[in-house]
Amino acid sequence: MAQSLCKIYLHIIFHTKTTSPLIPEEHLPRLHQYIAKIVETTGCNVITLGGTGNHVHALVTLNSTENVAHLVEEMKRNSSRWIKTLSPSYGGFAWQGGYAALSVSQSQVDVVVRYIGNQEEHHRKQTYREEYLQFLRLYNIDYDERYVLAD
Repeated sequence: MAQSLCKIYLHIIFHTKTTSPLIPEEHLPRLHQYIAKIVETTGCNVITLGGTGNHVHALVTLNSTENVAHLVEEMKRNSSRWIKTLSPSYGGFAWQGGYAALSVSQSQVDVVVRYIGNQEEHHRKQTYREEYLQFLRLYNIDYDERYVLAD
């Protein structure tokens, strides 16, 4: 085969440090647009982005040359730098060191898109911690609860 082809869907989730300021709702669309541009610079594609003032959900397709750790590092590092330019109140802003990158089947893409699009409503009923732990259990990921959301 003369070319490398891949279509790997990833649901990426990451959270602000507990000491960071929350991102006001009016800044979320711009943040999501900025993160989308970062993803595109890696050669990957954004299907959708969403979240609330303390976390981000991204459904992306990974290209054939990018790796997950580098993609997430670029998303977090560059968006953290950018958000600090919006206001002095973001001076201490940072994302937590960890993240979740979960595989998504082609047949579940629409379900994940809807889920990410309904974050505000979803989090009226469930905290981020509950949501995150639910994903870890759903994907049978071994974890130590003491460190899941530790800074």
